[in-house]
Amino acid sequence: MLIYLVFLAILGLPIMVAEFAVGRASVHSAAKSFDVLEPKGTKWHLYKYGAIAGNFLLMMFYTTVAGWMFYYIYKMASGSFAGLSPEGVGAVFGALLSDPLTMGGWMAFVIILAGSICYLGVKAGVERITKYMMLFLLALMVVLAINSLLLPGSEVGLKYYLYPDFNRLLEHGLAEVIFAAMGQAFFTLSIGIGALAIFGSYIGKRKRLTGEAAWVIGLDTMVALMAGLIIFPACFSYGVSPASGPNLLFVALPQVFDHMPGGTLWGALFFLFMSFASLSTVIAVFENLICCFLELLRKDRRIIIRWGIPLMIILSLPCVLGFNLLSGIQPLGAGSTILDLEDFLVSNNVLPLGSLVYLLFCVSRYGWGWDNFVAEADTGT
Repeated sequence: MLIYLVFLAILGLPIMVAEFAVGRASVHSAAKSFDVLEPKGTKWHLYKYGAIAGNFLLMMFYTTVAGWMFYYIYKMASGSFAGLSPEGVGAVFGALLSDPLTMGGWMAFVIILAGSICYLGVKAGVERITKYMMLFLLALMVVLAINSLLLPGSEVGLKYYLYPDFNRLLEHGLAEVIFAAMGQAFFTLSIGIGALAIFGSYIGKRKRLTGEAAWVIGLDTMVALMAGLIIFPACFSYGVSPASGPNLLFVALPQVFDHMPGGTLWGALFFLFMSFASLSTVIAVFENLICCFLELLRKDRRIIIRWGIPLMIILSLPCVLGFNLLSGIQPLGAGSTILDLEDFLVSNNVLPLGSLVYLLFCVSRYGWGWDNFVAEADTGT
């Protein structure tokens, strides 16, 4: 956690400011940003195709994960996990992964919901709905965190979560831990694929971009810390292993809520909060793609969305089928899935390399240039 926070500050702030600045300085157009700002004769604008590909790749697997969240609201609220053994809870998640129709249906629901919000427009849809959704999300997190901290034996989980254990650092290797922290910092801020540039284009000159980026990093860190306060004390309070990855969310935590008084309610609220968090990401990336194609194709925004929803559903199907009908395809070795490949391409390649492109463009004399970048970043209060 400590190393993640360090890299979030070191890597996140300059790249976020760079993406915001590129977006705002490009006449409110993320898609043609490099075209507008780059020196004549240079080819920086070609990276827009890499950024678009990164946004598509992210949507192709993240919509499936978001669908899992919404499915689990229903499962928790209906009491489906009541009295199940750990094996039984694991079997519920396994049954979901083996059912392409259920998974595909929830994936399509997420895409249609996000597309419908974007269809309403930037202010009436994206801004208004995500603003209220995030306020509700933050309030819900506070309630869930307080509930977890008041559970018997929660202090053990709190120590596990917050007390530094440098032996674990040495056990896994410093290089591996730094690499994981960097990957998390890039992914959580969605930097490097232009996903923030579009929102930078909506920030007026009155706001100073460095301050906006600092606010995002601060709020992101607070949400991450609170998520840990919800999860780890509850796991240790009920003797459930804090496993990593999907098993923690979809196998370990339902067991925790099953043991907890009022667990059906708390579990449904928790997955509601997770659904809101994942949906906000899908909306943001969808909005970025919409604006890119708005500039590239010069078509009406709503036409692009009407075509974009079915296209995104089709592109997301390989991830869904990778757990069942296409499970024989193991691109990264035994046990891996198509989701793992898509995640690897985005998290380990497109995001960090794209961030390097943005940074070099903003600070290099061969790109936009340091003086121009700083002038844009420092404009406002």
